[in-house]
Amino acid sequence: MPPKNPSKTQNKPTNKSPIKNAKSTKQSNRYGEKQIQNFTVQKDLELWQNTAPNDYIIKITLPEFCCLCPRSGYPDFATLRLEYIPDKWLVELKAIKLYINSFMSRHISHEASINEIYSTLKSKLKPKWIKLTAEFNPRGNVHTTIEVRSDLVVPKKPKF
Repeated sequence: MPPKNPSKTQNKPTNKSPIKNAKSTKQSNRYGEKQIQNFTVQKDLELWQNTAPNDYIIKITLPEFCCLCPRSGYPDFATLRLEYIPDKWLVELKAIKLYINSFMSRHISHEASINEIYSTLKSKLKPKWIKLTAEFNPRGNVHTTIEVRSDLVVPKKPKF
């Protein structure tokens, strides 16, 4: 015989965590949150030695970049595309993921965030060539793409 009021017995909310022995998220951050919050470029941006004798291009796509608009506080989402020709150093993939995720709670403009990431990677890796492209999701009917690269030469204005 079915229950008289099935809505009372089905889909009851529970306070139990689906993970055995999990602490309340109010008491402590999850391990991923801790890694992101405690990330520092000096300590955590791990580099590996490039042992390959050939020149080659490394392409890394990071589809979950997020930062906060410094004016409104709304989140801005982007796909980052990093390309570089390594010299002596390679960036470890988990380290770059954590570095990129460390921007999630920062109030920073599109331009400032991408230029900061580019400058950091360029100074740490010292690659033969590097390009960082950020394609931000449209917000308010505006789609922004920012590209910073080491071979970009801007002609100087002539002096009269």
